[in-house]
Amino acid sequence: MKINLKRAYDAPSRGDGFRVLVDRLWPRGISKDKLKIDLWLKEIAPSEGLRKWFSHDPERWEEFKSHYFEELEGKGEYLSRLLGGAKRDTVTLVYSSKEKEHNNAIALREYLEKEVIHRKAA
Repeated sequence: MKINLKRAYDAPSRGDGFRVLVDRLWPRGISKDKLKIDLWLKEIAPSEGLRKWFSHDPERWEEFKSHYFEELEGKGEYLSRLLGGAKRDTVTLVYSSKEKEHNNAIALREYLEKEVIHRKAA
């Protein structure tokens, strides 16, 4: 299983595999045709309150991840859809943030990788 990350504003490529938009809001200025996603899972994005509180502040990164992971615990149906895609193919989590080191897609990939390891061990 391979989980890639890509900004919504970067051109899609053949190696992206199953492309999933993981933002609550549609990326500004991009048409559906240009984004070329297979699935939009806005339900798996951080809650509006958490997203606004975090505001991509690196000092809040660890606390953001902790709260976001708690939110993800209640999203089993959506995580299954993502993990199902990861088993079939490469999955690319598409996000729109300009912040490339502290964003929900990075946190989600970390969570998914831990979840997959946990499931395999069980």
